Amino acid sequence: MSKYVPDVVSHRWVIIASQRLSRPDQTGKSTKGRRSPSGRKNKCLFCEDNESSSPSEVFRIGKGEINKPGWKVRVVTNKFPITDFHEVIIHSPNHMKNLEELPEKQIGLVLRAYKARFNYYRKMGQVLIFCNNGEHAGASIKHPHSQLVVIPGQINLDTLGKEPFNNVVQDTKFFTTYCPDFSQWPYEVWVAPKDNKGRFGDLSDEALDEMAMILRQTLKQLKKIFDSHKLTNMDFAYNYYIYPGHDWYLRIIPRFIHRAGFELGTGLNVNIVDPAEASLELRGIESKIVGILNRLKQKSKS
Repeated sequence: MSKYVPDVVSHRWVIIASQRLSRPDQTGKSTKGRRSPSGRKNKCLFCEDNESSSPSEVFRIGKGEINKPGWKVRVVTNKFPITDFHEVIIHSPNHMKNLEELPEKQIGLVLRAYKARFNYYRKMGQVLIFCNNGEHAGASIKHPHSQLVVIPGQINLDTLGKEPFNNVVQDTKFFTTYCPDFSQWPYEVWVAPKDNKGRFGDLSDEALDEMAMILRQTLKQLKKIFDSHKLTNMDFAYNYYIYPGHDWYLRIIPRFIHRAGFELGTGLNVNIVDPAEASLELRGIESKIVGILNRLKQKSKS
């Protein structure tokens, strides 16, 4: 059982969840062929045909009986929860393909699972859906997945409100994709609905399909930029989350850099990439051209 501890000075909260210490870690050295103390090869509990060994199934998209093969997206309880309600959304039966490597239709199914579970819990508290992809982003299991937690309504979340639309990357029927001026991370990207009256769980199927397209394109372009810049020795990793309240947004944080003592000691974030330049690169404009465009822009102002 988790417990919530307030800071009486800052009015922030900490969750004490000691059960998380027992989480498995499959993101370091490859577990392929590694044997457990009993002599059996380790297996991924999120892969198809291992359903009976995984935590309890609560939702699926696809065919088959509960805890049996046939699913396309599967949701199970988290064995090592942060909060009292904590679920894992398994993106597909494929152990190796990250979200951006899946077909757009499959990503649409993942978003539909998000919506279904969000609406299931929306009256019980603040529903946060998030994804940690890669070791640098905090993932402990390699099989691509997202998570959902429910946080009591009285807990004040230290989460950003929606930023103004600046440095637009893509403008579509339902969404604006952009790099806010207040971006705290290099190549941080936000996807925000044009209709801000509801919450994520109110999206139509048509909007979910468009969101799937945007998410796939954006992550693939971030991977391309990451591979070209080589800012770290780590593999490409990212986090994203869906803001749980009204005026919601999807925030994507690629892990191009580490956070260090300055940021931890001051609460200030250092972004080494201008969001205006990041938006141009995300639109497919090469970095050399970005520099030329910026110089031309400065000349036009003088």
